[in-house]
Amino acid sequence: MTNSGKRSIPPTVIVIFGASGDLTSRKLVPALFNLSVDRLLPKRFFLIGYGRKTVSDDDFRSSLKESLSAHSRRPIDETVWEKIAPGVSFHSGSYDNPESFEQLKDKISEIEKEEGEPIQCIFYLSTPPSGFLPILENLGNSGLARLHHNTCCASKVIVEKPFGRDLASAQELNRMINRRFAESQVFRIDHYLGKETVQSLLVQRFANSIFEPVWNRNYVSCVQITVSEDLGVGSRAGYYDRSGALRDMIQNHVMQLLALTTMEPPSSLDPEAIRDEKVKALQAIKPLSLNNPDSEVVRGVYTEGLVAGEKAIGYHDESDVPSSSSTETYAALCLQLDNWRWKGVPFYIRSGKRLARKVSEIVVQFTRPPAILFGQDSRQPLSPNLLTIRIQPNEGVSLSLNSKTPGLETKLQPVNLSFGYDTTFGSNTPEAYERLILDAMTGDGTLFIRGDEAEHSWGLLSPVLDTWQGMGNHGLEKYSAGTWGPLAADKLLLHRGHEWITNK
Repeated sequence: MTNSGKRSIPPTVIVIFGASGDLTSRKLVPALFNLSVDRLLPKRFFLIGYGRKTVSDDDFRSSLKESLSAHSRRPIDETVWEKIAPGVSFHSGSYDNPESFEQLKDKISEIEKEEGEPIQCIFYLSTPPSGFLPILENLGNSGLARLHHNTCCASKVIVEKPFGRDLASAQELNRMINRRFAESQVFRIDHYLGKETVQSLLVQRFANSIFEPVWNRNYVSCVQITVSEDLGVGSRAGYYDRSGALRDMIQNHVMQLLALTTMEPPSSLDPEAIRDEKVKALQAIKPLSLNNPDSEVVRGVYTEGLVAGEKAIGYHDESDVPSSSSTETYAALCLQLDNWRWKGVPFYIRSGKRLARKVSEIVVQFTRPPAILFGQDSRQPLSPNLLTIRIQPNEGVSLSLNSKTPGLETKLQPVNLSFGYDTTFGSNTPEAYERLILDAMTGDGTLFIRGDEAEHSWGLLSPVLDTWQGMGNHGLEKYSAGTWGPLAADKLLLHRGHEWITNK
């Protein structure tokens, strides 16, 4: 990964479509403010909010300042805000009105005239997927998509997930994007890739000689990836019931973590070299076994239970959820990679709502040593070595080793060697969107999803979704809120000689 902070950034205007939305106020504007605090924004920077409502520039600036007070990781620095505020404006218009985009183009042209040089345009699609097509088409028809093409100021587009609902829709979305933008101009954003621990995963693997020799089928027994939430669907029930755990979390976040964990060393830190290896890893995943006694997929839905000592209602009792819904709030899969490094190693992945705890982590379980010297009886249990890469809530890395307990008898106990990002590097680390927006401005696509990555991921999971759709509620396992999921998910591992590892 390149050092984006030291790369030259030309004068830049970011146009946020859907500027009145929650993402803009909670994540995007605080990210831009903190980049300015760190002096990483270009000296000549402009922000244009685009939305259907009629909003004055002053009102837009005021609302953004309120957002910073509520959501920025740093308090407002008035000196920094005064540098940003003059470049902030609002453009009212619909997404399907060509005239609105011509007016936007005129506004950008005026900025260029004042600056006396070409300006880089970044178009951020922070809208529901229904807005993607008209925005992309009008960016193309107006000429904004090809502005300063083949120069350092070439236009760019940032697309928020979801990248389709299945393989066919993902392919169509890519066709829509690539009709107007070259792939080098496209930045499909997944905020998980901007988290410090995820960025550090390649460093842990390839900058430490103790890991690479054992990062393979000869020494790894299994790998587990967990992305769990203790909250229910809340106010997102309408959206979530059309999505489910597989679409909402596994297809994007979890599959990206899997690709980074399993990929081969890239030839360089060039973004395309890294993304090439991620694609190869996704291509190596064997099609899943479905709907048979040896099924590699489990789905479930939460029922009422206790979460943190408080009663939680079941999914079908949530507001806006149909009683007949067959949407899964939990999914677990056993994946196999058919390549030299990982042949025979199961990769267990799971994600769900209303689980026991909110956590995102990767656990590499190494094979146990032969039980010759130790581990022959119950007084000397031989635990597997575990490497845990914690992504949230407490970012860090730990390694579990067997050690002798103090005393006259030889008794073994697993102990952890660990470090946390907050205690080692300080707690005020950059938010994921800060890194990703900065990389988009510099043109570094390392931490963004390439079109073929999204398609390979959907190619694996679309058959699962099709099977579930045909089954309706049949096979939809139930689990109590506040637990770690349905019993069938435990059996998924037990049948293969493993069990879920849940770190405290």
